[in-house]
Amino acid sequence: MRFDAEVRLNGKTATGIPVPEHVVEGLGGGRRPRVDVTLNGHTFQIALGTMSGQVMIPVSAAVRDAAGVAAGDRLDVEIELATAPAPVSVPDDLRAALAAAPEAQAFFAGLTPSQQRGYTEWVEQAKKPETRQRRVEQSVEALADRRTRR
Repeated sequence: MRFDAEVRLNGKTATGIPVPEHVVEGLGGGRRPRVDVTLNGHTFQIALGTMSGQVMIPVSAAVRDAAGVAAGDRLDVEIELATAPAPVSVPDDLRAALAAAPEAQAFFAGLTPSQQRGYTEWVEQAKKPETRQRRVEQSVEALADRRTRR
C-alpha cells in the first residue's frame, strides 16, 4: 500500500509518520503489526506505534539518515505487512567464530530470530574487549553443544 505523508517531529528528536486509518485497516495486522516500510528507496522493518491515539511509523535517526529524510519532509510511503521476521545482525567477531565451527554455525542458523538475538545481544552488551571475546567463545561452545540462551 502507498500513501503520502509528512515526517512529524515529536519533542526534540523523535520523529514518526502518521498512518491513515484506511491503511492500518487494509494491512489487516491489528493496531501494532510488524511492517516493511520503504522511504526514498530505503526499506526497513518495524512495528507500528501509537502517539496520542494516532498510529505512527517510528522513524529513527539511523533510518532518517539512510533514507535521506528529515522532520517536515513530505514523502511517498510504501508499507506492507512483514511476512518474515526482522533479520538478526550478527557481529563480525561472532560470525567469524561461527564460521570456524560448522556444527555451532548450523545450530545457530536453525534457531528462531529471538534465540539468535539472545546470543548476539549478549555479545554486543560486553563493555570490555576481553569480556566480548570470552562471550564469543562461550557462545560458540554452547551452540556446538546445541544449547540456547535462557
